[in-house]
Amino acid sequence: MSIGHTLLGLLESGPRHGYDLKRAFDEKFGHDRPLHYGQVYSTMSRLLKNGLVVVDGIEAGGGPERKRYAITDAGITDVAQWLATPEKPEPYLQSTLYTKVVLALLTHRDAADILDTQRSEHLRSMRILTDRKRKGDLADQLICDHALFHLEADLRWLELTAARLDKLREAVAAQ
Repeated sequence: MSIGHTLLGLLESGPRHGYDLKRAFDEKFGHDRPLHYGQVYSTMSRLLKNGLVVVDGIEAGGGPERKRYAITDAGITDVAQWLATPEKPEPYLQSTLYTKVVLALLTHRDAADILDTQRSEHLRSMRILTDRKRKGDLADQLICDHALFHLEADLRWLELTAARLDKLREAVAAQ
């Protein structure tokens, strides 16, 4: 995820302080991985330097000065271009799980146990996400569906690999 583009997109609704940007980000996108304040302010500093935001005002308070940021026309154009650019699909050709299965076979360990343990972990994660989806709002339901679809694909791969484990063992031994 592009933090900079996400913060710019949030600024399109109007100027905000760094604290407000962090809170909006966490509410909309950061349920599982909230932003750190340092990340917000370093990103805003970079966006300011690149002319994508301006300081719209500074407020003095009991603590440090609070800068209010506003998006520039260049920032709006940048967000529009980012939104229009399709994300490159990630084919997952460097899978840690595949590596573990092959290494288990190379070292004469039980690869089936690795697959079974992983299957149990995937199912546990799916139960948690399904419960969260059931209780969540539409945004939570959509992000949980995204994760669940990926986990379902992983489970299909686990089943396929378990079914082909003898052939994979032979192929690994022949190399």
